Amino acid sequence: MGVETNITNWQRKQNQNNNYSAVIPYDMEQQRKESKEFLDDLTTRDQRMMFAVITMVHTAESKEQLDSDTEALLTTARKHLCQFAALKYQQMDGLNTVLPYGLRKINVLRTLTTESLAVFIPFRVQEIYHENGIYYGQNVISKNMIIADRKSLLNGNSFILGVSGSGKSFTAKEEMVDIMLSDPNADILIIDPEREYPSLVKAMGGQVINISATSENHINAMDMNKDYGDGANPVILKSEFILSLCEQLIGGTNLGAKQKSIIDRCTASVYRHYQQGNYQGIPPTLQDFREELLKQNEDEAKEIALAIELFTDGSLNTFAKSTNVDTSNRLICYDILDLGKQLLPIGMLVVLDSILNRITANRAKGRNTYIFIDEIYLLFQHEYSANFLFTLWKRVRKYGAYATGITQNVDDLLQSHTARTMLANSEFIVMLNQASTDRLELAKLLNISDLQMSYITNVDAGHGLIKVGSSLVPFANKFPKNTKLYKLMTTKPGEQVS
Repeated sequence: MGVETNITNWQRKQNQNNNYSAVIPYDMEQQRKESKEFLDDLTTRDQRMMFAVITMVHTAESKEQLDSDTEALLTTARKHLCQFAALKYQQMDGLNTVLPYGLRKINVLRTLTTESLAVFIPFRVQEIYHENGIYYGQNVISKNMIIADRKSLLNGNSFILGVSGSGKSFTAKEEMVDIMLSDPNADILIIDPEREYPSLVKAMGGQVINISATSENHINAMDMNKDYGDGANPVILKSEFILSLCEQLIGGTNLGAKQKSIIDRCTASVYRHYQQGNYQGIPPTLQDFREELLKQNEDEAKEIALAIELFTDGSLNTFAKSTNVDTSNRLICYDILDLGKQLLPIGMLVVLDSILNRITANRAKGRNTYIFIDEIYLLFQHEYSANFLFTLWKRVRKYGAYATGITQNVDDLLQSHTARTMLANSEFIVMLNQASTDRLELAKLLNISDLQMSYITNVDAGHGLIKVGSSLVPFANKFPKNTKLYKLMTTKPGEQVS
């Protein structure tokens, strides 16, 4: 009203001087415009009017330095159309206003809308600090530690994504060490296709299981415990696995209804004695399964037995023998680097099934299980291991297990609908430095803003974004290099333990 009154008085004065076409002065027009905007903010944009005082204290070693700094601050403020005034003879009041006593000793106030005032309160920083969690790095914005507990999320499944050299394996190894040291009620299982984990696993007293056609280590594909069936008959679930295994061995599309019925019948038959003994003693093997096939009268049974002979009695029979490695260790690494092209898809299935055995056994004991799968894109190249993994990803939460996929080929991963669904449903994702095409795909899938994208663009190893539930936080994780643990965890040539 005051502004409008001033304008009316000015116009009346101009009219008395017969100056009827005079334009309202700029400063009055500006006052009218700003007061109208302010009123609109309060009436239509749900803003509130607040009283505020912004007080800044700066110190220096000498009076000359203080004057120089004051002038520099005033100049910087003027560049941004902001006015500062020096507190003459009020330095002590200024200091008491700034210190966190909650007192205001400066009797100067001005009005600001809540939107404008929010600019001066830079405390809206997402923090991740779970009770009983483990350390994942430092929040880049607030410099606070990021302490997260995957067990407290809707599901504890995780992905670690980044280009080669961005620190994926190191991040995974650091998490493994933290879990081993902080949670005596947790087991860790690793699928390692690149032989990056054995030195750390051995140093921590774990078991490395090297799996290949020529290895002396064997995992029985038909191992099974009484908890395997999730409360139902374990043989029913195992029969599905044997069916998938036979389809993989024979070639995928060669199994009809007759063959599937025969396989199901033989599976139930070879497990009957083991089941009657309350799942104690030695479980049957694929060799027993083949012998059971040969006892059947149908010609189809003989054809299946012939088709799987290479993998039961032939040169690729590593999964057809009784398990001869310690699968009860807290920390197990399945080294699958030497699996050939023929054995890789079958090896993946058997290792995943062995892990499912361990998870179900741990559930009965009330123990947690953490699964780490490096280069997870390899598993998605084979239909049966991809489907088995997808089922595992959906089911492990109720078993008290937490799966982690590690990969650099994010673009390839996202081309698989199965993998894309798994990634979208994972509550815990660590994103390190990303390639340009991967960044765009991730931004679309996880709704990452342009500002947040800068934290995964051309950054150093160990820096990136971490998604914990609905929080998305930039982080930095620097590990001291002059430690034995660093030498055990790094994959840089020349830095590892010799």
